[in-house]
Amino acid sequence: MLTSALFALTLAAPVTDARVEARIERIVNGLLPETELSDRYAPPATLKDRMAHYFTPGVSVAVINGGRLEWARGFGVRERGGAQPVTAATLFQAGSISKPIFALAVMRLAEAGRLDLDEDVNRYLASWKVPPNGSWQPRVTLRQILSHSAGLTVHGFPGYGSEETVAGVVQVLNGEPPANTPPVRVNILPGVQFRYAGGGTTVGQLLLSAAPPQPKDGQRRSRAVES
Repeated sequence: MLTSALFALTLAAPVTDARVEARIERIVNGLLPETELSDRYAPPATLKDRMAHYFTPGVSVAVINGGRLEWARGFGVRERGGAQPVTAATLFQAGSISKPIFALAVMRLAEAGRLDLDEDVNRYLASWKVPPNGSWQPRVTLRQILSHSAGLTVHGFPGYGSEETVAGVVQVLNGEPPANTPPVRVNILPGVQFRYAGGGTTVGQLLLSAAPPQPKDGQRRSRAVES
């Protein structure tokens, strides 16, 4: 996925700057496909060529320049064989592009003293908690979730078709219909090894949706949850 609706929906007006238009043309007509060799690229290709190569009917591209959204534009159609064009406002499933955005939000809240990276996430979670594994109750932290070392399961999520019912977050974590993945559980000791886990990110995102409020005295705390 080349972009997400998060960027596309922030576009205030069409691009009118001729210099920006020239950069757009340079990008869409001068992509550098990867090869098996590090820092060695195949001959330049157009975005249309690469979309055909990957059997992709449509994409939405957004470019951030100097910390601001410079332009966003859609290419192709929303569905193979269809006629509806992709625009800057077309919604895509964000997929793993949500992970760095989630991580940035966590770090901002930790900096403000509203979250502690080393606190047990069950101290923050309310609607769902990391369940025990038999008689063992795992202790999982945001630091471990961010580094994919929390021991949580479910590598990734296939998403849902446009006609399918989308599961809620708690249903996904419990592996309950209409979720289409197994339950998210801890099955190895947290903090011991790296294992990519979209399920862990989902736990963190649920926590983030109910982050503790800013301390009333305006002072940062080393611990977001008091013992």
